[in-house]
Amino acid sequence: MSEEFSEVITTEAQLRGVMGVPNQRVLKKQISSLDKHCRAFIAKSPFLLVSSCGANGDMDVSPKGDPPGFVRVLDDQTLAIPDRPGNRRADTFCNLLINPNVALLFLVLGKQETLRVNGTAFIVRDRWVREPMGVAGKLPDFAIIVKVKEAFFHCAKCVIRSKLWETRFWPDLAGLSSLAQAMVDQGKLEESLEEMQALIEKSNRERLY
Repeated sequence: MSEEFSEVITTEAQLRGVMGVPNQRVLKKQISSLDKHCRAFIAKSPFLLVSSCGANGDMDVSPKGDPPGFVRVLDDQTLAIPDRPGNRRADTFCNLLINPNVALLFLVLGKQETLRVNGTAFIVRDRWVREPMGVAGKLPDFAIIVKVKEAFFHCAKCVIRSKLWETRFWPDLAGLSSLAQAMVDQGKLEESLEEMQALIEKSNRERLY
């Protein structure tokens, strides 16, 4: 622990002494399969975050986005997430080959609550899974299959506090670097800013699906 911090919480007893314990309503909302409420939420969700963990314990969170309903509910215990063209780092995939545990967070635009789903996952190429998830005649090369262990809705407080969906509170983006600028600076790339920007724009035009 860093010596600059004098009040570090190291036990659950210390944590609960400040926070308290959850009430039974909160504990009972957790279910072990996808009911009609979860299914309806997933059908309207255009965006989710996938959290995975590698062999050495390093965590990763990967965003996934597509038209609402892009994640398929195969049955009450099973989800299928299409993999679209990306940067080929395959961080999530490499983690799943070692550690199958995943946590998902689904968002619906304008909805204050979120849906959390935890389970185990593996990677497939079965055509019957990938075909319904094709866009413009292009099938995903892979699909992530998630076997659901638990699902529950997360309350609205974080979205209310952040004013996430209230555009009048969105910050001015001035002062934020472009992806091209960050890549050139952080990677010490030989490409110029203009060349990097052109490569990103080309990828966004040609490699969405």
